[in-house]
Amino acid sequence: MNTNRSITCKAFDSLTAQELYEILHLRHLVFVIEQHCIYQDTDGHDQQAYHLMIRDDQNKLIAYSRLFDEGMPYAGNLSIGRVVSHPEHRGQGLGPYLMNAAISHITNLFGNLPIKIGAQAYLTAFYQSFGFKDIGQYYLEDGIPHLKMILEK
Repeated sequence: MNTNRSITCKAFDSLTAQELYEILHLRHLVFVIEQHCIYQDTDGHDQQAYHLMIRDDQNKLIAYSRLFDEGMPYAGNLSIGRVVSHPEHRGQGLGPYLMNAAISHITNLFGNLPIKIGAQAYLTAFYQSFGFKDIGQYYLEDGIPHLKMILEK
């Protein structure tokens, strides 16, 4: 198991072209190809996000999430989205590592507001393990069942 990981968090305008390519490649690999979900990933929100990147000791992007300040997209809440880990690096504790880093970074960047997410339904227990609570009904987003969840601080 590779435990030599590095974390970087950057505003959109600070991303290099290479970093942006790697982010879009990883999101496409998982959300479009692996999950068979044809949707517009470049949704116009990347420019307002901070981009949390986790790399392995070979400098390969292995996990990623977007971090949003209050009001984007949920009024009164911070938000974490596009939470993704590379398929080749699963089963190594990367998911919890990514979520802990995302929660820590979003709080450091924007303060102690509640964090609201639109979670894929099959990951409800995963997000509950970080203190997120179900706040709504299931809904379909791009053909995948989702659920709104919130982490109160």
